[in-house]
Amino acid sequence: MQAGSPEFSVFWQPGCSSCVRVKEFLTRLEIPFKSVDVLSDSEGRNELRRLGARSIPIVSKGDAFTYAQSIEDVARFVDRMDAVTDRLPPEVLFSKWTKVLSVALANIPMIPDDEFNQSVLPNVPRSYRDLSYHIFQVVDAFLQTVQDGLEDWTVVANVSPPERIQKKEDTVNEGQELTERLQHWWLTLEDKSCQQSLTMFYGKHPMHQFLERSTWHSAQHTRQLIALLSDKGIELPAKLEADDYAGLPMPKKLWE
Repeated sequence: MQAGSPEFSVFWQPGCSSCVRVKEFLTRLEIPFKSVDVLSDSEGRNELRRLGARSIPIVSKGDAFTYAQSIEDVARFVDRMDAVTDRLPPEVLFSKWTKVLSVALANIPMIPDDEFNQSVLPNVPRSYRDLSYHIFQVVDAFLQTVQDGLEDWTVVANVSPPERIQKKEDTVNEGQELTERLQHWWLTLEDKSCQQSLTMFYGKHPMHQFLERSTWHSAQHTRQLIALLSDKGIELPAKLEADDYAGLPMPKKLWE
């Protein structure tokens, strides 16, 4: 490492909400880091492969790295566990998540038909189809993890929509089904403390932590959808207010 260069690096890509969050976290702690956009930086992509990381974002230091899916893991990696805050109770998180999903379901039909397969923004490699479906991919990945023991939930959450999702109606129908499955999971969950341990590709973590992550993740993308449609002057049937976001560790920025 060259003299004066940052001790840590963050590997990220545009459109990734977890990437925005971890960079904001380190910035708030005044921890300098090298920012590596793996979409535009070929050397960065090669370094990511050399490290052996299977997804982004990650925070690295030399040959060591941690996945940034868990902000607690990042805090431990940079020796700042004092920066970790308490999370909302599970029942509050579930209530907020289902509210977010209901708002998303109400607003997806407002996407202009001729823009459904177009990029949401010039610098964001994601279409309205990708964005709207991703809100519910988060739900699918959560359920497969907590119910079926899926360890690498990125194979569900971080992939393109399947071929069956071609129209707004397809997204709404599947989103409604996933929302109902999430509600059934909560209704039938015996231990609602959510302290059950989950084994995921980045280690063992309590279900409570994954519930929080999934809730703010869907909320961030629904927030993006609301902003995009509002900027077009479209009158929306439902919105999220400050109270709906309160207590969720979301990025401050909408986009990177």
